[in-house]
Amino acid sequence: MDEKMTIDQHRAPIYEALEKFRHMRVVPFDVPGHKHGRGNPELTEFLGAQCVGIDVNSMKPLDNLCHPVSVIKEAEILAADAFGAAHAFLMVGGTTSSVQSMVLSVCKRGDKIILPRNVHRSVINALVLCGAIPVYVNPDVDQRLGISLGMKREQVAKAIEENRDAVAVLVNNPTYYGVCSDIRSIVKMAHDAGMYCLADEAHGTHFYFGAGMPITAMEAGADMAAVSMHKSGGSLTQSSILLTGPNMNAGHVRQIINLTQTTSASYLLMSSLDISRRNLALRGREVFAKVINMADYAREEINEIGGYYAFGRELVNGDSVFDFDPTKLSIHTRDIGLAGIEVYDILRDEYDIQIEFGDIGNILAYLSIGDRSQELERLVSALAEIRRRYQTDSNGLMSQEYIDPEVVTSPQEAFYAEKHSIPIKDSVGCVCSEFVMCYPPGIPILAPGERITPQILDYIEYAKLKGCSMTGPEDPNILNLNVLV
Repeated sequence: MDEKMTIDQHRAPIYEALEKFRHMRVVPFDVPGHKHGRGNPELTEFLGAQCVGIDVNSMKPLDNLCHPVSVIKEAEILAADAFGAAHAFLMVGGTTSSVQSMVLSVCKRGDKIILPRNVHRSVINALVLCGAIPVYVNPDVDQRLGISLGMKREQVAKAIEENRDAVAVLVNNPTYYGVCSDIRSIVKMAHDAGMYCLADEAHGTHFYFGAGMPITAMEAGADMAAVSMHKSGGSLTQSSILLTGPNMNAGHVRQIINLTQTTSASYLLMSSLDISRRNLALRGREVFAKVINMADYAREEINEIGGYYAFGRELVNGDSVFDFDPTKLSIHTRDIGLAGIEVYDILRDEYDIQIEFGDIGNILAYLSIGDRSQELERLVSALAEIRRRYQTDSNGLMSQEYIDPEVVTSPQEAFYAEKHSIPIKDSVGCVCSEFVMCYPPGIPILAPGERITPQILDYIEYAKLKGCSMTGPEDPNILNLNVLV
C-alpha cells in the first residue's frame, strides 16, 4: 500500500474488508476455535452472530497488525491524517499498552525521564519494565478541591536544568479531572534540551475533533501521544491509538509495540477504531460542541443546588492550570459532608446512575458522544436529592488527594528486589516494592521504590473506610504490604 494513497475520511478500510469477508463462504480451518460462533452457541446468542462472525484470525485479505501492508496500514494512514500525526498505530491492549510502548520507545535501563507523579500506573509500569529512572515534578495541589494540577513551566525548566541527561519529558494532557499543563511550552523546553516530549492523552481524544478544546499533543509538537479512543471517541473498550510526530522512527516504534502486544489482534477492536475514527473525522466537531454545551449546562445546574462545586475553566491560571477540558464534569462533594466515593456509591445503589469514579473529595461524570441531555437532568436531580437526604457536617473529612512521594530507589529495582510481607500498620519508614492505588483513577498512592509514611497510611486507611476500590498489592485485603528487606 502506497503511503501517498488518496486520503478519504469517509473510508473505513478494516470495516470494509470485514464486510466483504462476512459475505464470503469461507470454510474456517484456522483459529479462533468457535468457528464463526458455531462451536459456542451460548456466546453467539449473547453477542450476536454478526459479532462473533467477524471475530477472526489474521489472514492475507485482512492484513496483520504486527506488520500491516494493506487494510490495516490504510486505516493507520487515515488515523494519522485525522489526528494530525506523522504516524498512527492501532492498539488493542488498551491505552496502557500505548503508554508503555511510548515510554519503551525512548527509554532504556538507567535513562532518566521527567514526569509528574500523578501519572497513571501504566507509566510507572513501563519504568518497571525498562529500568528508566523517574525524575518527578510534584504538581501543585488545589487546596480546596484536594486534587493535583498540571506541571508548572518553571518546575519543568528546573527539572530539565538539573537533569540535562534525561531523555524525555512526559505530560498528562489532560489529567483525569480535566486539568491541562502548558504542553506547547513544555514541548519546546524538552526539544531545546535535546529531549523527547511524550503525552498521555488517555482522556484527550476529543481535543483532536472538537472546537474550543485545549491544544492537542500533536499540534503542540509532541513526539508521541497515547490516545484512548474508547474513552471519549466511541470505540470498543481496550482499543487505543498511539500517535507519533515526524521525529520518531515509525519502524522502531512498531518493533517496540510488537515486544508486548498480542500477535492475535482482535478485529472487533480494530474495526471499532476504524469506524470510530471515521465518525469523529466526519462528525466530531458537531458532536463535541453538543457535549460541551451539555457539560456547561450541567455545571451551572449543579452549582445552583448548593453544597456541590462543579468546577471548570474558572480554575485556569495560565500555568499549573493552563487550560481545562470543557467536557469534564468534575464535582467537588466534600462541602455536603460526603466523600466523592460515598456519592458515587449512592448514585449507583439508589439511583441506578453509574459515574466514572469517586475519590475522597470529588466525583467525575464522564461525558462524551453517547450522552443525552435527559440523562444529565436525571443526574442533576439525583445530586439535589442526595444533598437533601444525606448532607452532614464536613468536619473530619480528609481533603488532600495528592501526597508528595519520597523516592528511594527506581521502580524496577524495588519491584524485583528481595522483599518480605509485613502488616501495613508496621510499614512506616519502609520502602514499598509494589503499587497501592484507588482504581479508577489508577494513579498510585504508593509506587515501587517509595518510602511509606504515616500520611500515606492514613490516606490508604481512609480511602478503604470510605469504600474506594483499592488495587495493586499482592494481598487483596491490603492488610499487608511487600517492602524491601
